[in-house]
Amino acid sequence: MSAGLNHAGTLTIAGGHLLDLHNGVDRIADVHVAGGLILAIGAPPDGFCADRTLDANGCVVAPGLVDLAVRLREPGNEHKGSLRAELLAAVAGGVTSVACPPDTDPPLDEPGLVDMMRYRAQQAGLARVHPVGALTARLGGERLTEMAELSAAGCVAFSQADAAVVDTQVLYRAMQYAATFGYRVWLRPQDAWLSRNGVAHEGVVATRLGLPAIPAAAETIDLDRILRLARMTAARVHLCRVSTAEAVAMIRAARAEGLTITADVSAAHLHLSDEDIGHFNPMMHLAPPLRSVADRDALRAGLADGTIDALCSDHRPLDDDEKQLPFGEALPGASGVELLLGLALRWGGESGLSLGQVLARLTTGPARVLGMNLGQIAAALPADLCVFDPHATMQITLAGLHSQGKNSPFIGQTLPGRVRATIVGGQVVYGA
Repeated sequence: MSAGLNHAGTLTIAGGHLLDLHNGVDRIADVHVAGGLILAIGAPPDGFCADRTLDANGCVVAPGLVDLAVRLREPGNEHKGSLRAELLAAVAGGVTSVACPPDTDPPLDEPGLVDMMRYRAQQAGLARVHPVGALTARLGGERLTEMAELSAAGCVAFSQADAAVVDTQVLYRAMQYAATFGYRVWLRPQDAWLSRNGVAHEGVVATRLGLPAIPAAAETIDLDRILRLARMTAARVHLCRVSTAEAVAMIRAARAEGLTITADVSAAHLHLSDEDIGHFNPMMHLAPPLRSVADRDALRAGLADGTIDALCSDHRPLDDDEKQLPFGEALPGASGVELLLGLALRWGGESGLSLGQVLARLTTGPARVLGMNLGQIAAALPADLCVFDPHATMQITLAGLHSQGKNSPFIGQTLPGRVRATIVGGQVVYGA
């Protein structure tokens, strides 16, 4: 975990409803924090005196949320979103740990770049940042990076982000190497040729609008390749941003046979489909593309039944010059890290899940993908916590977004839940 966060003495979070199904915590109790760690739950230890008390009456005290896909835009694209602005957006949404994909400029393929990102994140003193290193040099898909050096610098996994490894031999060798040393490989399945130049899901909507299409098979053909290589190498593979019903079924079958794989889905893909493109709304241009209603419903069911482990924001801040363009010319992506909790609560309410089940997809699920002891409420663990009012609502406005990127498809909507405070390493880093 990132070091360097300032620990602000002792803290008591009083009267909140603690909720962490992983540790069997589901009750109203105080949380006492010292030295950046949870010291005790319930009665304070003898002699404990809090420097600060945070009133959490009427609120849920949950583990800090863990987001597996937050682009911080540094280095190289600070005009889209400074690291500080995007980390502030994260803690405003109750997110205490973020994984940053390697598609910065230049990509995270050298230890010095990773060191720089971690240092800047520590200086910001907001959310913890876990860099994901590039699997191949410059994300070019040809030459493997020095994974051992990148891992020593702090990379938690290795990925191509949205770039393809067209050469199956290269991908095979990468997964063999990663398996040998226990490194995690994160891949977004998408066939480079079937998806080439496409901007929308292949279906009635793309046909009617005349948009270049990406068939569902672009995902499943590459997913089949990845699963076969995972069987051959025993690599620990995480599948990023699954978007189709058939992919969910393939993952479910692979896990049933004992394959060690995990998967995530973006919050936008739980709530939107290609029908929401409307009259070429560029805010709906995402990667992977918004799929059919049937695909969306399969994603929702797969996340609910545990086939998909984690829900992420796939946060991609863009500036107006890149997004306010005709649909096919606009860059894909949405700003969403501060909306993650609200979108998850909406999905959970519509799916009939308990609040604890919803939070597990935002905490222990992604923490398991990272292989880290995050997303829990227990004594001696880091005091990374999210305090939110489940009965309040949040109106999404451009002015209200903390992210530098205002490219959200949910502007104008109202989401359930409102974050009242975010604590990272025992320090209150956000309070509404």
